[in-house]
Amino acid sequence: MAKIVEFKDIPLKELEIGRGQVRLSNIDKDIDDLVDSIRKVGLLEPILVSPLGPSGKYEIILGQRRYLAHRLLQEETIMAGILDEHIEEIEAKVLSVTENLVRSDLNRKDLIDVCTYLYKHYGSMNAVVTETGLSSEKVSDYVKYDRLIPELKKVVDEGDVDLNAALRTQDALAVEGNLDPQECLKLAKEMTGMSGAQRKNVQKKLRDQPNTSVDEVVEDAKSGGRVTQIVVTLGHQIHASLKRFASAENTTVDEAAAQLIEDGLSSSGYEENGDII
Repeated sequence: MAKIVEFKDIPLKELEIGRGQVRLSNIDKDIDDLVDSIRKVGLLEPILVSPLGPSGKYEIILGQRRYLAHRLLQEETIMAGILDEHIEEIEAKVLSVTENLVRSDLNRKDLIDVCTYLYKHYGSMNAVVTETGLSSEKVSDYVKYDRLIPELKKVVDEGDVDLNAALRTQDALAVEGNLDPQECLKLAKEMTGMSGAQRKNVQKKLRDQPNTSVDEVVEDAKSGGRVTQIVVTLGHQIHASLKRFASAENTTVDEAAAQLIEDGLSSSGYEENGDII
């Protein structure tokens, strides 16, 4: 593990934001409050940087928001702790997620992204738990990719199927017990082109009628079986919030809206035996 060898003021022009940052969403959220704080009381905690080789520049490992605030304040330098060596992206991500969890909750999408990245690197959810300090329950929730069978992971990695469709496919076909990889691939590719309501309809039909063939279920979903499309007018702020929710849940706006409506009806008592009434 790299160690801090000194603290000193570094010119902002000699700094670059590192690839290991885990906070990629809403980076500027409440940045004005941070700017005001630094203007009034100064920088209370130095950023952390590592050398970038012969260029003489440094990579920001921790503190990108403090760095951005200094830029807004038009400061020329910032106090930084300097590591004795350049560190790899994986180590930088571990440090970044750990610090951000201590400071405040990360955006859910960022946590899903970084936990999935770490899982792919380490190959174990226990390792992600150990390295980040997150609970095993949270890691299990964030590492959605880990739930997939190898065949579905492959098509998700290749971009042929979106993660949400793959997860819904596996959950739907798992009702029957042993998963048939070819059936999973067929359904996942079909579900990728479906709306959120159609995907839910597929899951429900396979849950209620597990002996129904994939072809029959897909045909029923495409023909609009028991699916009603509605048009809702939303204000700008509500629409923006819905888009953020959809992004955090790694799904479409259509499916996010359907999920929220279903959750709302369920919590209000309009659900019986798993069905909305």
